[in-house]
Amino acid sequence: MFKKWIKKIAMPEEELREPSSQEPSKQKEAEEPVISSSAQESPKPSDQSDPVKGKGVKAGTLRLGLFKRLKEQMGKTRGGFVRQMDQLLLGRQDIDPELLDELEELMVMADMGVATVQNIFEKLRVEVKKKELLDPEALRKRLKEQVADLLKVPSTQITWTPSPFVVLVIGVNGVGKTTTIAKLAYRLKQEGKNVLIVAADTFRAAAVEQLETWGKRIDVPVIKRRAGSDPSAVTFDGIEAAIKRDVDIVLIDTAGRLHTKVNLMEELKKIRRVISKKIKEAPHEVLIVLDATTGQNAISQANLFGEAVGVTGIALTKLDGTAKGGIVVSIADQMQIPIRFIGIGEKMEDLRPFDPEEFVDAIFAEG
Repeated sequence: MFKKWIKKIAMPEEELREPSSQEPSKQKEAEEPVISSSAQESPKPSDQSDPVKGKGVKAGTLRLGLFKRLKEQMGKTRGGFVRQMDQLLLGRQDIDPELLDELEELMVMADMGVATVQNIFEKLRVEVKKKELLDPEALRKRLKEQVADLLKVPSTQITWTPSPFVVLVIGVNGVGKTTTIAKLAYRLKQEGKNVLIVAADTFRAAAVEQLETWGKRIDVPVIKRRAGSDPSAVTFDGIEAAIKRDVDIVLIDTAGRLHTKVNLMEELKKIRRVISKKIKEAPHEVLIVLDATTGQNAISQANLFGEAVGVTGIALTKLDGTAKGGIVVSIADQMQIPIRFIGIGEKMEDLRPFDPEEFVDAIFAEG
């Protein structure tokens, strides 16, 4: 059998200001949204090269060559797990216990998760014993089918109704949360939606500045207050503005310091309460942004955030930067939460709606 790898979750200690226990004050007016029609007037975001090279691209062009783009960008994962799997299968005529053990360990090392992999191979061993799988080629095909089945979590697509549709975006610092919000806003605008961004991560001045820059670049308004303001107050301002301006979709950025901090979770709960008081059924989506390169640690983060505010969808970033793309399978199987979007590159269109069938085809594609 395979070795069970145990990873310690270690994150740097970081100070986080205690959130106010009071509801946001209505006395201070929100600042006017930042709107700019000229990308050249704003400095480039500090954490990424210019991704808005396709500004003005028609929505239809974003759908062209998507499978090819996904296959190319998932090269590290395909070159990792799948290539090693094919090397194990090469030249073999039969399926023996040693082959199954080696494949099982390979999948664990690809971050598919011990429990998930064990369940897959329990079924495979039964099928081999019953002579339902007779050769390595049939085994590879069946393995692909098993992975595809695990990814079929219901409701992978968001309906974006009613209006305003409120999306609370959560996640620890460094996962690409701010740029994911910008890319999502860009995509939604390309689809004809009226979008508003709320910069509620007031503990990081850089986060507000980044969203301002993105807002100017993609011509999407941003509601903000000065650094250190009550995040719930900014959220309140944003929801009020969305209602008055007849906005279709509101994307709310939030603080993302150490996810084991109780005060951060309490702050997020407070933000959620403020949203619900303005729009009873909101937030309509609680989207957690996870970094694929962190492996099983991403699942721990999602569980902790989920216990505090509930998670209804996942945006998985940096899939193009890891050879362990199995984390997608592990998340879908262990959490049963839809993966809404995947990030596979720096371009604006590289934030993609997650299509399980397309993803599996790209991963297992030959050549």
